[in-house]
Amino acid sequence: METDGYVNPLTLRYASAEMSALFSPRFKFQTWRRLWLWLAEEERRLGLPIQEEAISQMRAHLSDIDFPAADAEEARTRHDVMAHVRVFGVAAPTARGIIHWGATSAYVTDNAELIQMRDALQLTERRLVSVLRRLRDFALAHRDLPTLAYTHYQPAQPTTVGKRAALWAYDLLMDLEDVRSTRSGLRFLGAKGATGTQASFLRLFDGDSEKVEELDRALAARAGFERRQPISGQTYSRKQDDRVVHALSGLAQSAHKIGTDLRLLQHDGELEEPFEPSQVGSSAMPYKRNPMRAERICSLARHVIALSLDTAMTAATQWLERTLDDSANKRIAVPEAFLTADAILVLLENVIGGLVVHPEIARRRLQAEVPFLATENLLMEAVKRGGDRQELHERLRVHARAAAERRLESGEPPDLLKRIAADAAFGLSEQVLSDALRPEALIGRAAEQVERFVREELDPALEGSPVAAPSSLRV
Repeated sequence: METDGYVNPLTLRYASAEMSALFSPRFKFQTWRRLWLWLAEEERRLGLPIQEEAISQMRAHLSDIDFPAADAEEARTRHDVMAHVRVFGVAAPTARGIIHWGATSAYVTDNAELIQMRDALQLTERRLVSVLRRLRDFALAHRDLPTLAYTHYQPAQPTTVGKRAALWAYDLLMDLEDVRSTRSGLRFLGAKGATGTQASFLRLFDGDSEKVEELDRALAARAGFERRQPISGQTYSRKQDDRVVHALSGLAQSAHKIGTDLRLLQHDGELEEPFEPSQVGSSAMPYKRNPMRAERICSLARHVIALSLDTAMTAATQWLERTLDDSANKRIAVPEAFLTADAILVLLENVIGGLVVHPEIARRRLQAEVPFLATENLLMEAVKRGGDRQELHERLRVHARAAAERRLESGEPPDLLKRIAADAAFGLSEQVLSDALRPEALIGRAAEQVERFVREELDPALEGSPVAAPSSLRV
C-alpha cells in the first residue's frame, strides 16, 4: 500500500475489485489496442493495403503492454494516445505504419470510455438486482408485521415493516429501469475523424462513402453496440456522460433515503444493521452499536449526487466540434461516480441481507400511540352509527389534546379511549374501542400491497436477470 502519497479510498477501501478493474489502466489501454486492431482488420477487409502479418502481430500483443515505456514516451511527447501508438508499434513492428490509420485521438479515447461505461452499467445493474432480490425477500417476510409509520417524522397511521421495505424497493426499481435504459441508449462514436465529417476515411477509400459507412457500422458491431451516434464532432456528445452519471445519481438518491431511514430506525431500536462479533462501535463508548454502514451509504451517496454536476457542466460548456477542457474532469467524475455507486450497492446488499428486526420494540412504540392512531377509525364508526362527523371530529380533537397533555405531564399511558367511552356523543361500546386498538386493524392493505407489488412489478423486472458475484466489505 502506498504510504507517502494520496491513495483514492474508493479503490483502497470501498469499491469492488471488479468495478475498479473496469477503470484500470490495463483495461483502458488494452481496449485501445483492441480498437486499433478492429480498425485495421476492417480497413483491410474493405480493401486497404494492410498485411496479414501486421494484423497477426497486433492480435498477439493486445495484452502485453510495456507500461514503463508508454509512460516514458508520454513524458516526452505530452500525448497519451501517440505514446501508446508508438509503444504498440514497437511490439508489432509490421503494423507500426498502419496503427491508428485515418483515426484521431477520440477514436480510441471516446470509444474506449463508452465500452467502459457500458460494462460498468452492466455490473451496476447486476448489483442492483442482487440488492432488490434481498429487499424482495425481506419485504415479503415482514409484509404483515405492524409498525409505527411517520409523516414529518411525527407518529402517523401504522404501516408494516415489509411495506416500508417495499417503498425502498420501489425507488430502486425505478433506478434499475434508468440504468437499463441508459445502457441500452449508449451510442458508439465509431470512426468519425477530426471534426466528425469522416473526411480522412473518405480519402482513404477514394471517395467511396459506402465503405466509410460500412467501416463505422462494422466497428460498432465489433464493440458490441447496437446503436451509433450518427452525427458528431470529433467526440461523442458529452450528454451521454451526463445521462450515465445522472442514472447513478438517482441510485444514490434512493440509497441515501434508505440509509437515512435505517439510521432513524436503529435509533428507535426497531431495526439494526449487521454488527459483527468483534466489531467496535466506539473508541470511547464500548457499548455503542453505531449504524456505521448506513452512515457510509449516505456519505458516499452525497458524492455521487455531487458528481452529477460535473458531467452536466461538461456537457453544457463544450465548444463547437470539441475542446480538451473535458478531459481532466471526465477522468475523475465518471470513474468515481461508478466506483462510488458500486461501493454503495455492495454496502446495501450487505446491510439488507443482515438486517435485524426487533418486533417487540416496534410493538411497544406502536402501542404507545395506538389510542391516537385509532381515532380515525372511531370517527368513521361513530358517524356510521348516526353521529355528526364535524361535531365528533371537534370532540376527538379536544379529547386527544387533553390526553396528550396528561401523558406529557404524568408520563402515564394516554387515557384517550376512556374519555371517548365516557362521551355519550360517540355511543361506542368498550368492545368496539378494544377492537380499534388492534394494530392489525389499522394497517390497511399494506400486506396486500407488498404482495401485489412483488408479483406484478418487482418479480417481472428481476426475472432472468443475472446477479453480481458477492463482494465482501473491505473495511
